[in-house]
Amino acid sequence: MVRLQCYYGIDVKGAVYDWNYAKQMLHIRLAENSSGESRDALERDIYAADYLVPRPLLATLQSHPAPVLLVDEVDRTDEAFEALLLEFLGEFQVSIPEIGTIRAEEAPLVILTSNRTRDIHDALRRRCLYYWIDYPAPERELAILSRRYPHLGDDLLAEVVSFVAELRRQPLVKRPGLAESLEWVAALEAMGIRTLSPEVVERTLGLLIKYYDDMDLLRRPGAAGLNTVNQILQEAGGKRG
Repeated sequence: MVRLQCYYGIDVKGAVYDWNYAKQMLHIRLAENSSGESRDALERDIYAADYLVPRPLLATLQSHPAPVLLVDEVDRTDEAFEALLLEFLGEFQVSIPEIGTIRAEEAPLVILTSNRTRDIHDALRRRCLYYWIDYPAPERELAILSRRYPHLGDDLLAEVVSFVAELRRQPLVKRPGLAESLEWVAALEAMGIRTLSPEVVERTLGLLIKYYDDMDLLRRPGAAGLNTVNQILQEAGGKRG
C-alpha cells in the first residue's frame, strides 16, 4: 500500500514528484569540466526521468503490480490540490512538463478518506464511489478492542464499549470515534485500571472528549438534553446488565 497523508498546502512536490537537485547540480558541474555541452542539451539531460524523485502519486503509477493508494484526509487540502487529483483519478496519469505524460500500465485501487472538515468539490466526487463509514456496532467495536488488547479481558472492554456507545448518543460537538476508544483503553491499561468508575472517567475524559464545550456540558449537572458522566455510566452499566 502507498499512503499519501494530506495537509493544507500540499502541492506537486509533496504529492506527485520532485527533482533530485543535488544530482542535477553534480551533472552540471561535471558537464562544465568536460566537453562544453550546450545549454539546451544540458537542460534536456538534467530534466530527465533519471533525476525524478517519485512522490506517492507517481510512485503508484510506476509500481508493478498496481498497489493500493490511500489518499488520507483529502479534506485537509485546498481546491488547487483537488484539481491536481482530477487527472490522476480520471485517467490514472500525471503530466510532467519536462518529460510528458506518465500513465499506469495497470489501474491502481485508490481510497480517499475525508473527515468532513470542509466540502469536497463535485468534480472530485464524480470520480469516486462514495461510502459512509459509521461508528462500529458495539459487538464489532468489542471485537476490535479484544483483538488489540486480548490480555485485558472482556469485562473492562465491555464497560468501555458500553460507556462510549452511550457517550455517542449525547448531543456533543465531536463524538468519540474508534480511535478515541483505542487510546482510552491504552491509557486504562497503563494506569492498571480494571473497572470503570466516575473517578477514573473524570481523570481520563480528555482522551474521549476533544472540545471544551463538550467537556463542560458533561460535567455540568442538569444540562438540557445531555447526561452527565455519572448518568452515562449508570446507563451503560444498566444496558450491559
